[in-house]
Amino acid sequence: MRLLLLLSLLSPALADDKPNIVYILADDLGYGELGSYGQEKILTPHLDRLAAEGMRFTQHYAGAPVCAPSRCVVMTGMHSGHATVRDNLEHKPEGQEPIFADDLTVAEVLKGQGYATGCFGKWGLGFPGSQGDPLNQGFDRFYGYNCQRHAHNFYPRYLWSDDERVMLEGNERGLTGPHYSHDLIERELLTFIRENKDGPFFAYVPFTIPHLALQVPEASLKEYLGRWDEEPYTGKSYLPHPTPKSAYAAMITHMDKSVGRVLQLLEELDLAEDTLVIFTSDNGPTHLGPDQVDFEFFDSAGGLRGLKGSVYEGGIRVPMIARWPGRIAASSTSDHVSAFQDVLPTFAAVAGAAPPEHVDGISFLPSLLGEAHKQRRHLYLYWDFPGYGGQLAVRAGRWKAVRRGLKQNADAALELYDLESDPAESKDVAAQHPQVAQRLGRVLAEGRTEPAYERLRFGEYGAK
Repeated sequence: MRLLLLLSLLSPALADDKPNIVYILADDLGYGELGSYGQEKILTPHLDRLAAEGMRFTQHYAGAPVCAPSRCVVMTGMHSGHATVRDNLEHKPEGQEPIFADDLTVAEVLKGQGYATGCFGKWGLGFPGSQGDPLNQGFDRFYGYNCQRHAHNFYPRYLWSDDERVMLEGNERGLTGPHYSHDLIERELLTFIRENKDGPFFAYVPFTIPHLALQVPEASLKEYLGRWDEEPYTGKSYLPHPTPKSAYAAMITHMDKSVGRVLQLLEELDLAEDTLVIFTSDNGPTHLGPDQVDFEFFDSAGGLRGLKGSVYEGGIRVPMIARWPGRIAASSTSDHVSAFQDVLPTFAAVAGAAPPEHVDGISFLPSLLGEAHKQRRHLYLYWDFPGYGGQLAVRAGRWKAVRRGLKQNADAALELYDLESDPAESKDVAAQHPQVAQRLGRVLAEGRTEPAYERLRFGEYGAK
């Protein structure tokens, strides 16, 4: 079945030379945590350069407000009302519930077009050796964390290299050591690019920064020490840190430098004009503050309501920057409403493949190329998130409908927001626009299928 699906995707390439694709996914980075999106305290010069040389999207959305389901949407092109994985579901002793063997991934689509494929960072879509293992989902190379929980420590005792567990000597205590995982992941990413410089290659880079715990090399931390008054974090939800504000900012700047080294390598190899680079985040900023991560101090959500775990804008609207010299206009901005399910059809179009018919996503390649008149638009975007009490959301044009607390109350009231006049979702206008509320209520009820995994079931909460 999978082979037939892949063969059905093959079509003449849009160009003789297929471009390389580097897709970088930060972990829990908020809409307002980059300089190009208004951040004033955290330094992100390389990502700001990426925006200056490319396109900044202002209305791009994650697939879900937490890690695993958001990544499932990226990989499969299915929104979370149809996707295999819709919540963070741990599988002991290591890993998460796997996506299915017949889930067609973006890596498989590109591999069918002759791309070398590599994943570097945090996977979270299937425990080692399972049907969801990245090596069983179209990736030639994998290096990093298979398991989300394992990725909570930046000085782990081991990382995975393909199907081999590689021990990191000196990290035995798991608190500090000579091997900072992010730097090892960056190293393997750069090696992959060098080894596949004759292309085409697809590098999926789900970095673990700035997800907690607060851990960063001393050289990076020193760049921020003394800038602000701060109290030590001494709690136990993650590791304590004496200067949490400095550590958090330093982590993001540390990642920014990795992006700079990727751009530098592409230039050294004369690949910059042949490579589409996209940077975004898997969901909104962490809600674990203010003593651990002071999201109000950093204005992490950029004035939007909600944080990680919420289907309000702050939990799912994320920065996205795209650079492709000679194809994407420098210093450009797009207000095209797009989401993670659009990644697969977009990359298929970039590679010259016909998009799979079954996906929910729409290619945003016309927007990237400045051809807005050719850009198809979504009737609506949909989120089905069983976590944090059970939540549903839909965005249709200017309107956003939200239902929360569905695990306890399947008849929870529908909230309605006009994002055009109220992007912060400060005023529920369902009573003022009953016809719109009724219409979007039907979409919420009809836009999802029952999840395949039994443990995700908690009733027909979207039926009314």
